[in-house]
Amino acid sequence: MEFDRRWLDPDKAGAELAARAAEITADPELLAECFGGELEFGTAGLRGILDAGTARMNRLTVGKATQGLARVLLEDHDCPGVAIAYDSRHFSREFAEEAAGILAANGVHVWIYPELMPTPALSYAVRELGCQSGIMITASHNPPEYNGYKVYDHTGGQIVSEFARRVSEAIASVDPFDGVRRSSLEEGLQNGTIEYLTQEFIDGYIEAVLRLQLEPGIFRKSGLKIAYSPLNGAGHKSVIAALSRAGLEEIYVVADQSRPNGDFPTCPSPNPENPDTMKMTLDLGRYIQADIAFATDPDSDRIGVAAPEADGSWRLFTGNELGVLLLDYICRQRTAQGTMPRNPVAVMSIVSTPMAARVAEHWGVEMRRVLTGFKYIGDVMNQLVSAGEPERFLMGFEESCGYLTGMHVRDKDAVNAALLVCEMAAHYKLEGRTLCAVMDGLYAEYGTYYTKADSFAFAGAGAMDRMGAVMDHLRAEHLPEIAGTAVTGFTDYRDTSATGLPSADVLTWELADGCAVTVRPSGTEPKLKLYFTVRAGSREECLQRYGALRAAMTGAAGL
Repeated sequence: MEFDRRWLDPDKAGAELAARAAEITADPELLAECFGGELEFGTAGLRGILDAGTARMNRLTVGKATQGLARVLLEDHDCPGVAIAYDSRHFSREFAEEAAGILAANGVHVWIYPELMPTPALSYAVRELGCQSGIMITASHNPPEYNGYKVYDHTGGQIVSEFARRVSEAIASVDPFDGVRRSSLEEGLQNGTIEYLTQEFIDGYIEAVLRLQLEPGIFRKSGLKIAYSPLNGAGHKSVIAALSRAGLEEIYVVADQSRPNGDFPTCPSPNPENPDTMKMTLDLGRYIQADIAFATDPDSDRIGVAAPEADGSWRLFTGNELGVLLLDYICRQRTAQGTMPRNPVAVMSIVSTPMAARVAEHWGVEMRRVLTGFKYIGDVMNQLVSAGEPERFLMGFEESCGYLTGMHVRDKDAVNAALLVCEMAAHYKLEGRTLCAVMDGLYAEYGTYYTKADSFAFAGAGAMDRMGAVMDHLRAEHLPEIAGTAVTGFTDYRDTSATGLPSADVLTWELADGCAVTVRPSGTEPKLKLYFTVRAGSREECLQRYGALRAAMTGAAGL
């Protein structure tokens, strides 16, 4: 490894990064981790640990990426425009302003939110302003030591492979010290190359979400009471604004998690899929005897929801369960109201529950399956728009707690989901039912399903290579059975001829008993994800079967 000593020069790297780089050089192992490679730019942009180094998130890696993006945009457009937003993570605002100044210095017009905003608000801005691209500074629900840099295309969706390839190649050719054109945010604001988005524009996003209500006015009838946590992230203002304007009055917020805080001091991993993360939200829900309790992740594109059982305990729904509940509610309401479009379409990822496909079939909805990543759901939406049939889109969802029910954005939207979840809970409350009772009724109708996603992290230098070796091993293993049940189908998603989908490093085994296992490496970090889908006679049987499948697959993968 050849170390670029300009990292030690305060005039080149800045005083803080130079001082930190000097500390890192004293630790050979840490030096290899921070400087042993480049932070990889993929279809999800950049994501990494905050620190000095070419393989870390910092001002210089953000500058290098932004200069590369600017080059590609200027190759394709005479006067490109970019929207920028950021969440509550450490250095999010600084990185957003750094990117804005670099783009402006390169002749790109920039619109930037004046305060932290949810990721879907960035997608909305790209679409409403007719931008050629967008940048969201966030690491979603990763631990506090992370930050990231998501890039969006002109549709408001995360960039697809070809755009990502071109930007990645452009970034690789940028010298982070001498090859980046810079100006300040203040200079851009003064000369008009950078503009702050106004409160009126922010209100426009909230209004777009409000237009997606299926039963306006229902909150005043139901007396719904909710507990909510933004997990110290960007969702607080937008979620409360949407719910309040819709007429919901009894909104109680977790005080210790209400203010932006990049340390996430009460939930070190701010992922609403995790029970530990939801503890304070559920505690508040119990205390106030809420009808539902929910939390949004730091950039407010994911939502976790819980509701009380009949015995007073609380159930945290999985992302798949909430997807099924929402899909059934949307279909039920639109059918009753006579607003169901002809040939309706819903979209879910390949690792989401097959139960949703059964619900869709019951309501006469075409369920399309796409690769993991909400940009692929956005692709289906764009196809419907191109065909002149946008009204056919009902809903898109991923098992990882991401949902969208409108055409206003092309990314998952927890503000949209929060409003619809509350509306759904209010509807069933007026019928005398809780969301738990409704979910149990759906299991009784369609069969009991259990889905679980387990993650296995790889640490240190060469982590991505070791993860790739596990995938290669599983691909070559040709497993005849898993946990005593015969494998009846095997899909390698790198083979586009077999799937009809873009090539992806994903493997799925289907078993004779209707269960399935999917293995997928994360696209942004050295983490292997194993997805288990189980269908059995009861939840207890599902849990037993899941345990056997997990043990067998982790053994086969050497995890």
